[in-house]
Amino acid sequence: MCHKYNVNYSTLVSNYRSISLLPVMSKILEKCFYTQLRDYYQYWNYLTPDQSGFRPNHSTTTALLKVCNDIQIGMEQGNLTGAIFLDFAMAFDTVDHGILLEKLKNSGIGDRTLTWFQSYVSDRSQYVSISGSSSLPLPVTCGVPQGSIVGPLLFTIFINDLPNVCKASAVHMYADDTVIYTSKPNLRQLEAVLQEQFTEVEKWIKHNKLFLNTDKTVTMLFGTKSKLLKLQNPHLCVGTKSNGTLTTVTYLKYLGMWLDPNLTFGPHIEKLSSKLNPKLGALYRNKSCLSPVVRKQIVQQIMPAIDYGDVVYAAAPQTHLQKLTTLYNSFCRFASHCNYMTHHCDMLKELELAIAGV
Repeated sequence: MCHKYNVNYSTLVSNYRSISLLPVMSKILEKCFYTQLRDYYQYWNYLTPDQSGFRPNHSTTTALLKVCNDIQIGMEQGNLTGAIFLDFAMAFDTVDHGILLEKLKNSGIGDRTLTWFQSYVSDRSQYVSISGSSSLPLPVTCGVPQGSIVGPLLFTIFINDLPNVCKASAVHMYADDTVIYTSKPNLRQLEAVLQEQFTEVEKWIKHNKLFLNTDKTVTMLFGTKSKLLKLQNPHLCVGTKSNGTLTTVTYLKYLGMWLDPNLTFGPHIEKLSSKLNPKLGALYRNKSCLSPVVRKQIVQQIMPAIDYGDVVYAAAPQTHLQKLTTLYNSFCRFASHCNYMTHHCDMLKELELAIAGV
């Protein structure tokens, strides 16, 4: 079934995160520590390759490419692929300081540096200020400072050993966005492996004093259309330690891209087109009010939404890709003010030169 939420998230206090307001000198010192710590872990190749977040030459696109490529390989081999998309509750805010310092020590960080990190995470406080009224400050007893330079790297180190507990499946992470997946010939084998792996992950989460939002942690089944049609019940059954069952979804937005069971990327392209077509119409209706320079600037801001993840869905059916090609060309034509007879190659070349200022 499709996973839908009818809650207005803007009214939920639990969805708001505190951002640390750090002085400039603190950030300069953080930058120095961050550079040294990052170089140290890169030199010793300590960070797991299953993490794409906050790492050089990695991004949400590389994470999507890795996961989707593995799923497509499973399809080519005639297998089903089952995936569990984990949702950590306030992951950055629940990092236990004692466990973090222990993991830093186990990674080879010396005692003097550990003392600095202990000072860095300790003795912080936070308060809420709205319309000139402020609450009383409360001590921050866990979590890494959000809005800091070192914080994301510290969280990456904290979660670095998660893949070690998933010996029978693949894991990929982008910060706390984590997916566990594996491919098997039939549904029974798939469920058995995923259940075993998820049980181990729950133990790891409890041991590290993190919290899993089981309402938003979902499973998804991937396979070729013919393979899925042969199943009487194309759903995964994975139980939780609280005797519940994870929800199985048929579509899921993962790192900004909608995934479907056959990885056709049709839903993603459809949603993207539905979002951008009204904007294109509004631009054309008001083009007489916009100068050529402004039109190019507007299109330059919109194009990244179309380009995002294009290497991931490049192999999508041509019927889906044609929608984006038409949309892309329409935006280019609006920006360059070319007529409909202009070849798209000439139009793109002119637009690229104009954006580059040539």
